[in-house]
Order: sequence, then structure tokens, then C-alpha cells
Amino acid sequence: MKIIVDAMGGDNAPQAIVQGALDAHRAHGVDIILVGRAEEVLRAVEACGEKSLPAGVEIKDAKEVVEIADDPAMAFKLKPDSSLTVGLNLLKSGAGDAFVSAGSTGALLSGATLVVKRIRGIRRAAMGPLVPTAAGRAVLCDCGANAQCTAEYLLQFAYLGSFYAQRVRGIQRPKVGLLNIGAEEEKGDDLRHEALALLQEASDQGRINFIGNVEANDAIMGAADVLVADGFTGNVMLKTMEGTAKFLLKELKKAMTAKTLNKLAAGVLKGDLMEMKKLMDPAEVGGTPFLGITRPVIKAHGSSDARAIASAVLRAKEYAESGFIADVEANIDYMKVRMAPEKI
Repeated sequence: MKIIVDAMGGDNAPQAIVQGALDAHRAHGVDIILVGRAEEVLRAVEACGEKSLPAGVEIKDAKEVVEIADDPAMAFKLKPDSSLTVGLNLLKSGAGDAFVSAGSTGALLSGATLVVKRIRGIRRAAMGPLVPTAAGRAVLCDCGANAQCTAEYLLQFAYLGSFYAQRVRGIQRPKVGLLNIGAEEEKGDDLRHEALALLQEASDQGRINFIGNVEANDAIMGAADVLVADGFTGNVMLKTMEGTAKFLLKELKKAMTAKTLNKLAAGVLKGDLMEMKKLMDPAEVGGTPFLGITRPVIKAHGSSDARAIASAVLRAKEYAESGFIADVEANIDYMKVRMAPEKI
């Protein structure tokens, strides 16, 4: 298994990216291609305590870097020798099994779509992060790649999320919920009404395990394993969850250090508190897959540290080994909406 890593993408590149990739190489036995400015990447490797490249790790030189200020839709074209563009072309050519980048989300999505390509029949690639719930984690699909959606997009997101939950999460019959403002069938806008009918039809055929509309509060409590949303709604939910988690942890820390007795209680509960923090920590998940692309592409958070990158590489390995893409390709005919013939 060989994972291509964009060594120049992200706020902490290249040092944290290289450190995380090397940690993943040692911990999970994956080969690594570090793509970026060779001299800088090599210095980062040496700063990690390596006098030379470890066996199974190589560097692919790329002179340019996609910056945040670059036009996301054109960056991979305007900078053909960027670490992002070179990495995606390596993935397309089969030089590696998956690609990980903490660089620009928009540029990575555009590049993945136009260089690596979508699976034939998939209308739009979707971002499918794992979000914490009371039941563990759920796949949220989409969380920002597609602000404007059709009911067919949402149907495809449901299949993509379901296959990912099955193959990568190991859930036999993942429960699929449509994120909405109420659980009743009549709730929501026209998009939700149309999508509900398509999802229910797919469920009646036994192709997905659709449980109906799910409100955000029930979603957080673990009502579904897959949450289907347009990118706008999904992104608002994701950012709200991230902000709420930070707020709660901050307030909990404040309460636990306010008094001597509270500090003693905190010492007793330290293990449990660390587990709760771990569940809410994005670095534990590492990265978000672009579902619907022909090869595995993982987007790591822009502020990823070495631990987050190591987790992202592990996610890429699991994704590449899962059989998810083959499942999508085998079921693509069921994921399309066929227009009824016009009456004459």
C-alpha cells in the first residue's frame, strides 16, 4: 500500500506533514510518496531525526505550492508543478493507492474532479466526514462540496455514505437519515420532499436502510449512521458541532479547575474526560474523503498537526483497501434518476 502525501499543503507544512507521514509509515506499514519542494521536504525529514529517507519513503519534487489566495477552480491548472497537481497526477497514473492533502479544499476538489475524475454516473463528488454522535460516529454527506443540490444528488449521497459506512466503518446495515427541520414527511422544502420520495423508494427496494427525516438534535444523539444533506446544510451542522464541542470542553475545563474539590474530581475522572475529548477531536479522524472520485482522495484539515496527518494517512489506507469504489461502480445504475417518458 502506497500513500501519496502533499507535503506542502496546510498551515504547518512541510514539517508537521512530513512528521505525520513518517509516523504513519512506521505505525501502519504503508509506503509514502512525499510530494513537494525536494530540498525543503528532505530538511523536514532530517528534522524528524532521520539521516536519510527510510526504506519505503520517497520524495517527488514539485516546485510550486497552491496558496490559499489562489483561485480554487484554476489553481491546479495554473500551477501544474504544484505539490497538489503533481500528487493528483501520480494518483491518476497509478503510482500510489490514495492521496492525502491538507491544502486548499476547493483546489483539491476541483483537481480531484478534473484530473482523477468522478466515477462514471456520479453527478457530484461529496465530502463525507465522520462526525461524533452519542452512538460513536456518523458519516455526514455532503458537508460543503455542493451548496446547491438536486434530489438526485441527495440520493447519490445516501448511497455513497451507506457504502462508506459499510465498507470502512464495518456497519452491516447502516441507518440512513435525511437531515431535515422535522421528522414528519411533510416537513422541509421541495428539495427535501423530492429526496425523501427517492430515498424511500431505494429503501423499499432493499438497496439502502432509510429511516426517514432526522432532526439535527436526534442526529447528534446517534439516530442514524449516515446523515444526508446538501453541502450548505451539512457544513452549517458540521461547524456548529465543532464550535459546540470547543465551547463545552472549555467550560468543562473552567469548571474542573475552579475549586480544589473540583480539581480532585477532575483527577479521578481524567481518563473518562480524555476519552470524551478524543471523541470530539478532529485529529482523531484525520481527514475527510471525497466520495465519488475514481481513486481515494482524503482532505486533511488545514491546521493539521503531525498526529492528524498520521490519522489521515490511516484513513486513506482503510479507504483504499475497503472496496468502496467497486461497490459504487457496481450499483451506479440504481443511483440515477430516470425521467418518465413523455405522454403522447
